[in-house]
Amino acid sequence: MGIRRKVSEDAGAAALAAIKQALCSTDPATDFAALPRTVRATGVRYLLEELATLAPGNSVEVRVPPFGVTQCVAGPRHTRGTPPNVVEADALTWCQIALGFATWGEKAALISASGLRSDLNDYLPLF
Repeated sequence: MGIRRKVSEDAGAAALAAIKQALCSTDPATDFAALPRTVRATGVRYLLEELATLAPGNSVEVRVPPFGVTQCVAGPRHTRGTPPNVVEADALTWCQIALGFATWGEKAALISASGLRSDLNDYLPLF
């Protein structure tokens, strides 16, 4: 069963276009932060939904506070408490690695990843 998208394709594409433009600038961190909160939130949620579509499952929880969370990657299902495999990143870092502006290895210091299945390198970039 596929995931239920909450972000429409059009809204997601529009948000990603604005985010990509910010990430291509000479000062991506400042330009990303200057985007409206709704654009950043929509882009992050759309990327999380895309990851869950490309790597369906429930063994890894990916958190991008305060914008969103998803479960993905096939494996043992997590049902209660803190999941054994957790990835957490800020919105800028998540967008950079999900869109291919940086690699997992380049941003490893900014990503909190715990558990055997938490390396998402095989699934990123998403596009």
